[in-house]
Amino acid sequence: MIRPDLSLPIPDEIHAAHFIGIGGSGMSGLARMFLARGIRVSGSDRADSPGLRELERLGATVHVGHDAANLGDADTVVHTGAIWPDNPEYVLAKARGLHVIHRSQALHWLIGGRRLVSVAGAHGKTTSTGMIVTALRRLGADPSFVNGGVIAELGSSSDTGADELFVIEADESDGTFLLYETSVALITNVDPDHVDFYGSDDDFYAAFTRFADDARDAVVISADDPGAQRVRAQLRHPDVVTFGEDAAADVRLEDIVADGPVAFTLTHAGTSVRAQLTVPGVHNAVNAAGAVAVLVALGHRFEDAVRAVEPFAGTARRFELHGVRRGVSVYDDYAHHPAEVAAALSGARSVIGGGRIIAVHQPHTYSRTAVMSPWFAEVLEQLADETIVLDVYGAREDPVEGVTGALVSDAFRDRSRVRFIADWQQAADYAASIAREGDFVVTLGCGNVNLLVPQLLEALAPGEGD
Repeated sequence: MIRPDLSLPIPDEIHAAHFIGIGGSGMSGLARMFLARGIRVSGSDRADSPGLRELERLGATVHVGHDAANLGDADTVVHTGAIWPDNPEYVLAKARGLHVIHRSQALHWLIGGRRLVSVAGAHGKTTSTGMIVTALRRLGADPSFVNGGVIAELGSSSDTGADELFVIEADESDGTFLLYETSVALITNVDPDHVDFYGSDDDFYAAFTRFADDARDAVVISADDPGAQRVRAQLRHPDVVTFGEDAAADVRLEDIVADGPVAFTLTHAGTSVRAQLTVPGVHNAVNAAGAVAVLVALGHRFEDAVRAVEPFAGTARRFELHGVRRGVSVYDDYAHHPAEVAAALSGARSVIGGGRIIAVHQPHTYSRTAVMSPWFAEVLEQLADETIVLDVYGAREDPVEGVTGALVSDAFRDRSRVRFIADWQQAADYAASIAREGDFVVTLGCGNVNLLVPQLLEALAPGEGD
């Protein structure tokens, strides 16, 4: 893993950019925006994907596998923190003296001097960013945006707009959210994580405090989340807008009905509006409240903001339905933190009717699994009827002896409701063997567990297509 060095200079001009890890959701979004600027783009990733082929269709030169020859005549190299220092493309770029910048610096370059809305938090960033972007478009604006996932109704995770507004999902995992010159900051919640980077919970909270206080115009922050309120207590910012179910929230959420697409009432400055989303889950009502608060901070009328958020259709890998086989619905969700898993499963529970939830959980990173396995087990045991635990997706981390998915399954109190199955085909076959009509199978994780979905569908009904 390469820690981002944000002190490195960002070039004034970029003519040919090479992206190491171009297939990732964030990197591919940046690459598309570079292409839209007329910049020659090349890139590589360790595996082929539809995303790579789409970038190729748009004019990028893409390579499967990392090789120094892939660098071509690029003048700037963009990388993520997930690559290793011995990556051959990275090594050659350094040897050539090229501009080698972290993806956050590339995004900073794209933003330029535009008015920036930055969405940060442990959970809900992608959905909240999608809600803000689509609502702004309904309100007549044309913002640029870079999101961590594909916004369903736009079919993209990024786009270049004509307005001065730019909306981003800001990544706190490696401190890079502090790089941007934010005008309106949204903090969805603050759940201590990424201790491998920050070193302590105190440093993690301090980073969020700095992120908020540096916002030029306004800070929008949860009134309910304990971590967010710890940050709120430290803020010196003169314009703070709170949202949530707390009675003192500036945008107050109440009367939530979550038995299907979630409905709720929002109140601001004495005006109340009843709303209903097209997506389920109490967590999405909370996300909507935060998005509305941002729109109000940007100067939009409260009632108009609520109506603009209502039609939001979701984002890819956020409780996304992939198919139904013999009456069993197969969903995928990006949840990779216990609180996110709880939100995803609670949302599923609100629409499942009389069926059962079969969770297929892929732990993400060895460090998180070692620390949080009991919490994952508690949430899964409480909210899923049956759980299958896969092995750990290490991402940027090397394997750690003794840290496997079994840490999660072993922490269950009722072992009859969980199985640790490292082999994917065996996991798919087992899920199919226990599923019955009306059940929901939900894959959970931000690694590559979504690639298990075709195997699940095939195991449920061999040879049957959509």
